[in-house]
Amino acid sequence: MSSPPITFGKQPLPLPVIPAWRRWTKRVLGHHGLTLGAIILLVISVAALLAPWIAPHDPYEQDVTRRMIPPVWYDKGSWEFILGTDKLGRDYLSRLLYGARVSLIIGMAVTLISGVIGTTMGVLAGYFGGRVDAVVSYILTVRLAMPVVLVALAMASLVGGSLNVVILLLGLLLWDRFAIVTRSATQQLRDAEFIAAAKSLGASTPYIVIRELLPNLLSALLVVATLEMAHAILLESTLSFLGLGVQPPTPSWGLMVAEGKAYMFFQSWVILIPGIVLATLVLGINLLGDGLRDLTAPDGRN
Repeated sequence: MSSPPITFGKQPLPLPVIPAWRRWTKRVLGHHGLTLGAIILLVISVAALLAPWIAPHDPYEQDVTRRMIPPVWYDKGSWEFILGTDKLGRDYLSRLLYGARVSLIIGMAVTLISGVIGTTMGVLAGYFGGRVDAVVSYILTVRLAMPVVLVALAMASLVGGSLNVVILLLGLLLWDRFAIVTRSATQQLRDAEFIAAAKSLGASTPYIVIRELLPNLLSALLVVATLEMAHAILLESTLSFLGLGVQPPTPSWGLMVAEGKAYMFFQSWVILIPGIVLATLVLGINLLGDGLRDLTAPDGRN
């Protein structure tokens, strides 16, 4: 018969239980890239949302008597126009704020359209397999064989550039990454135990897909959505720069760069300012997506 364990002094106190939300908050705040990306996106989003109230001037108001006023840090700059004016005398800061609205609207709308198309096709192909998978894979191969920029340029030149046309074109062209990710993830999940349990209980296919599959795909879809949002914003700027995207006088960062290219060697700020803001927005979205990927990874890497 074994003797009882010998203890000295008081028993050790149990460690305090840290709530799950506090652990998750610590992980989020501990990821510097995610935090920086979220701050950048939040600041630009708030500025775009409050543009009608914080813009110092009407972004469409033209006055050739005040054209090409430099930013305030130049010798001839004025605090009335902090970032200067363009070739038509429009306030650059006001156009930047309203241009942020255009970029964010296009990014979110394109991501929503392409996400619905790609997720639907990927889930159908991954869950049912067989002929459905073969058809979706063929459509996906055809799509990947088409250069997005060239197709968008060709269609925009035929249809005509506008905000709605850009959203529709890019939404119909950027679904492939959603389809690839959801197809692969669905193939891994369709034979999981919780799917088999739902089938054994008599759950219908729509119920299994909506209530069982999609919640488990959400983290991967969120990461893809951030990447595609940044991709859509860059493509819109490319189309606007070439004159086939958002049409003047609507403020667009790509259009502002295009309008200032004639002055780039003499007054470089006309393209540097919208270019830096555009790069900052895309960087913030990519940092956010990269951080979300790290936090939702199976191995929990930081």
